[in-house]
Amino acid sequence: MAVLKPFKGIRPPKDIVENLSCLPYDVMNSDEAAKMTEGKKESLLYVTHAEIDCPEGTNMYSETVYNKAAENFEKIQKNGWLIQDSERKFYIYAQTMDGRTQYGIVGCAWCEDYFNEIIKKHELTRPDKEDDRMVLTRYTNANIEPVFFSYRAVSEIDEIVKNIVDNQEPDYDFVAEDGFGHHFWSVNSADTNKRIEELFATKVPYLYVADGHHRTAAASRIGREKAQQNPNHTGNEEYNFFMAVNFPDNQLNIIDYNRVIKDLNGLSKEEFMNKLSDVMDIREMGSEIYKPAKLHEFSMYIDGIWYKLNAKEDTYDDNDPLKTLDVNVLSDYVFDKILGIDDLRTSKRIDFVGGIRGLGELKKRVDSGEMTIAFALYPVSMKQLLDIADTGNIMPPKTTWFEPKLRSGLVIHKLD
Repeated sequence: MAVLKPFKGIRPPKDIVENLSCLPYDVMNSDEAAKMTEGKKESLLYVTHAEIDCPEGTNMYSETVYNKAAENFEKIQKNGWLIQDSERKFYIYAQTMDGRTQYGIVGCAWCEDYFNEIIKKHELTRPDKEDDRMVLTRYTNANIEPVFFSYRAVSEIDEIVKNIVDNQEPDYDFVAEDGFGHHFWSVNSADTNKRIEELFATKVPYLYVADGHHRTAAASRIGREKAQQNPNHTGNEEYNFFMAVNFPDNQLNIIDYNRVIKDLNGLSKEEFMNKLSDVMDIREMGSEIYKPAKLHEFSMYIDGIWYKLNAKEDTYDDNDPLKTLDVNVLSDYVFDKILGIDDLRTSKRIDFVGGIRGLGELKKRVDSGEMTIAFALYPVSMKQLLDIADTGNIMPPKTTWFEPKLRSGLVIHKLD
């Protein structure tokens, strides 16, 4: 069963939460981060993107940047922009997008659960990205940003959350620059905190990484590292745990993650379409954007025309958690066999576009001449994600896109 514990979060005063909180580090580059801090001296981006507070041209992975992150984190606390709660507690973090709200419980997962596969993943990680987050954690001695977990919904947990949300004023309640609503409550009852911890320990067999695989791996490795360095290690130290927001699976929607390709692998359009017809039923849809409406249906854009593609039955197997995935159908039968793209992680001929940008972004990139062809996919379901994780399988890269992103800075977990 999953371990989830309350903790003494450090949090911003209500009057500066909008200035201090920010999007996660991995959805922006340095220039974008710098622009987002304009007029916001309290911004947590001075910690998560500390290179923006260093001389121009400083390597973002240098010791200079990590030292600046630690310095700025200390400064934020000394200025009273982050204050630690006196009691251990859980928190409720809700996000609103397009009129729909999802409610997560913020607590601390156990590092060892990552290694014993109670915390289940569905993507591979890159060591360089893990190492970067590990170094930042070493320098700040804190989980600066939360990870995004899911779990199979438990009715009593839902009832506890609803009772708090319905009867308690939120600590924070604002709409960020991204247009999404962010709402946050402290769980102040000792009995309620105890019950939440008990319910995860008895009713939640697994936690699933939805978004934040690199941060999860880094946090877990830091926990082990600190344990090995401590001759008096007991297992109860704060570094054994890391911060996660845990959403019930029935409240989450996954957004499509689409693909654009630079060329047709030396084929003419006619040759490509002939080969494609061996694995897809093709229907021309005209110049208006067409969005896939169901599993095993794709849309394709080339030469100003949208097409509806339906995968032929021998290209997928709905009884196999991997072979039912549309990303695998497209990768195996179109990208690899026709377009000669056999490694999505390393090929420079393919790029990925999150569905939050809309299919107009696919059209734009093809019409500009940057890309030759675009494919839009029907979104993966939460059931597919959980099935993949439960069977120990790994999804292809860039399969899932979760939105809204977790806001960093609403609460931080210190490791001492």
